[in-house]
Amino acid sequence: MINVVGLGYIGLPTALMFAAHGVEVVGTDYNKELVDTLNEGKTTFEEDGLDELFQEAVSKGIRFSHEYQSTDMYIVAVPTPYDKASKKVDASYVVKAVQNVMSVCPKGATVVIESTVSPGTINKYVRPIIESDGFTIGEDINLVHAPERIIPGNMVYELKHNSRTIGADSLEIGEKVKALYSSFCQGEIVVTDIRTAEMTKVVENTFRDINIAFANELAKICRSDNMDVYEIIRIANKHPRVNILTPGPGVGGHCISVDPWFLVGDYPGLANIILAARKINDGMPDFVLERIHNIMKENNMTDVGRVGLYGLTYKENVDDTRESPTLQMLESMERHLCGGQIKVYDPYVKKDLVPNQYHDLDSFLADVDFVVLLVGHDEIRENMDKLKGKVVLDTRHICFLDGTYRL
Repeated sequence: MINVVGLGYIGLPTALMFAAHGVEVVGTDYNKELVDTLNEGKTTFEEDGLDELFQEAVSKGIRFSHEYQSTDMYIVAVPTPYDKASKKVDASYVVKAVQNVMSVCPKGATVVIESTVSPGTINKYVRPIIESDGFTIGEDINLVHAPERIIPGNMVYELKHNSRTIGADSLEIGEKVKALYSSFCQGEIVVTDIRTAEMTKVVENTFRDINIAFANELAKICRSDNMDVYEIIRIANKHPRVNILTPGPGVGGHCISVDPWFLVGDYPGLANIILAARKINDGMPDFVLERIHNIMKENNMTDVGRVGLYGLTYKENVDDTRESPTLQMLESMERHLCGGQIKVYDPYVKKDLVPNQYHDLDSFLADVDFVVLLVGHDEIRENMDKLKGKVVLDTRHICFLDGTYRL
């Protein structure tokens, strides 16, 4: 039996996938309301294919509990934020989860950490916990790192088809865990050591962050000299070895916007390009605010209450708002005491998350004259005609109405 610890955006789909493929699974989370919701037969966030996977897993006998289980296999998939002061990984959730596992696990158990961590985190934080409980790693307890590699909006597909990395102290244990993931994973599964597995996951997201930063910096350069960044990127990308990304309002989510800070915090003075990329991407929400201000002046608009922000999630067609550029913008406005009565709407965010939040597109559009497109949800792509006659700032390059402003 596998005890999956942490039933959020990563842990829940992983637990369901194992169960749907015939593995006995108990999912554990400290959040009583979350566990109760799952036991009522309902998923806790929106994701393409998740409800179907949930029903299949339930039919195969998956269980959900507040309690940690005594078993021979644990998968820890809890959050790993970063400390905004030190820029280092906050391993407290992992530490607490492993401590709880140690209180119930038998000798011979394998503990798999799926949470993304900076290189050396498992050596620094996890091994000492296991050893302090009197276990000998490699004899009494096996320790493995198998970092997740999925993204909201495409989780179910990517769980099956993405390649995986298994970091283990011994090849034998690595191959054992590889066989377990092979129950559903059709991608290549590479077995390596733990520290390499830690580093490769952080490097993947850092690479993406740097490439996004180049596109965003290019947008700022072109804006300063009245050039069309999108036309420049379109032409440049015709070169067979060039693939510039599309600029946007910032970087959100719990991977690309967080993981590079681990390297900045752990390797100060060495992670210089990484630090510069983080600063560029973190600065984009303020750049968008500046564009809003200038466009309002150009159109003789003075009432921020007639401005509407479309999109609260960090990417299209998901309900995940973690580190979203829109929330970063609103936080920046609050810091500068210029929040006013700006209006916000997102079809995927059902609960009131911020002031002046709408839950219906038509009502939202009826109350604004200036729409800032911050997320490219299918809903707005299919309703562009409703933006006619309004001032539009398109930060996602999805609106092609005459007169549309861009980054």
